[in-house]
Amino acid sequence: MRIDIITVQPELLESPFRHSILQRAQDKGLLEVVVNDLRDFGLGRHKSVDDYQFGGGAGMVMMMEPLVNCVEKLRSERTYDEVIFLTPDANHFEQGLANQLSLRENLLLICGHYKGVDERLREHFVTMEVSIGDFVLSGGELAAAVVVDAIGRLIPGVLGDETSALFDSFQDGLLAPPVYTRPAEYRGWKVPEILLSGNFTLIEEWRMEQALQRTKERRPDLLKKLGE
Repeated sequence: MRIDIITVQPELLESPFRHSILQRAQDKGLLEVVVNDLRDFGLGRHKSVDDYQFGGGAGMVMMMEPLVNCVEKLRSERTYDEVIFLTPDANHFEQGLANQLSLRENLLLICGHYKGVDERLREHFVTMEVSIGDFVLSGGELAAAVVVDAIGRLIPGVLGDETSALFDSFQDGLLAPPVYTRPAEYRGWKVPEILLSGNFTLIEEWRMEQALQRTKERRPDLLKKLGE
């Protein structure tokens, strides 16, 4: 899989993809993340990428021409399954969508900045819009890193244990159950006996019960979705 990211702050994306699972994914040739600096397509001597908004108001707006030139150059080199704009006014990015996108071949992510992008870009070039939550960031770079991480770890061969991602929170619509490791007792705090029993059928039943209970207590909205 290849993921291109368009940004005016490429430095913000230097670290997230150079460590841990995403670095290993790239080393294995399973994932390629390419950060494209929008200022390379900026206008004039100062490589401008933003301007004042029509109608007045505070905040600058990312201009059409640099963005379109960048998008069209990238699209001339490959076909993208989705052109995704990171914006707080979109539907929330959830595990189900991460699963779907992990099966794609080429994705293009556009990071908003300033007051946002000229609406015509969203109307004519963007095929999908996602938000990582109901809050505003200084730009879409951190959101893009979140999306790439969530997708990248699902690519077959990326995780050491192929089944690990199947038991993450939200994969079955529930939160993950509690987990424990050695020692079995620490300061008098003991690991639940069932996990030490070796009876994997009962262990899985316990985990499902715990997942349901945790979801009921912490995210009852997820149970409502399962019932829909």
